[in-house]
Amino acid sequence: MNIQRKPEWLQKRVNPGQQAEMRLLLGELRLNTVCQQALCPNISECFSCGQATFLILGKHCTRLCSFCNVEKTTPLPVDSNEPGRVAEAASRLKLSHVVITSPTRDDLADGGAGLYAATVAAIRTASSSTRIELLVPDFQGSRASLETVVAARPDIIAHNVETVPRLYHIRSGADYLRSLEVLRLCAELGPLIGRKSGIMLGMGEEEQEVLQVLGDLRRVGCTFLSIGQYLAPSRRHYPVQEYVHPDRFEKLRLAALALGFAHVESGPYVRSSYHAAEYAAD
Repeated sequence: MNIQRKPEWLQKRVNPGQQAEMRLLLGELRLNTVCQQALCPNISECFSCGQATFLILGKHCTRLCSFCNVEKTTPLPVDSNEPGRVAEAASRLKLSHVVITSPTRDDLADGGAGLYAATVAAIRTASSSTRIELLVPDFQGSRASLETVVAARPDIIAHNVETVPRLYHIRSGADYLRSLEVLRLCAELGPLIGRKSGIMLGMGEEEQEVLQVLGDLRRVGCTFLSIGQYLAPSRRHYPVQEYVHPDRFEKLRLAALALGFAHVESGPYVRSSYHAAEYAAD
């Protein structure tokens, strides 16, 4: 049975007034953020602190995941000047840690890996002290694309498995084993680069299934983990099956640390890039 009313621990307010300065900068530089596209509940908090997760390669996705609010339509051509604008934003915001992500671009031969690499290079030039985290799609399992990304030498490469294998019908076009292989290849190709993944709770998963995913992630060399509550962006999206109590998030955080994860963020409002600098601080 779907729960329609959010519990007391999921009553964070979104304040547009706290977002004004960041929105002006993003508009000036013609940049997208996943914060806006995914309707992230943390947007006011992050924007008011000068933090944002930049969305490169446009804002249109080639896949049809039923939980995601990123637009599903024919993508626009790649903007080769975008890396420079992202780098300028990172420099002007004096970011110590920046997260770069993208929609999935199965229409591109390299899945967009080249633009990820160009963005890393541009940030290194404009703001050499900024730590760079890339939250990448699966590139359809392409080793060549992953080699391109790893060769750019970001500080962290993240790829989210999102949910347990039994529920992967929610992730149209994705494959659980392929996602694990992406993380394994990142560990093989860039052993000194942090590897990160994330899952959402409240989609109908069972506790033992979640623990199995945590074990799978450790076996492929994942070092960082985020665990958050799934919140449906609208009634058209996959419905929330459960609002998970904060105590369960803490239990899973401790279980993940016991498995050997170096840093775990786990809580109802946690998202992959929420408090992202904390992972690299350990």
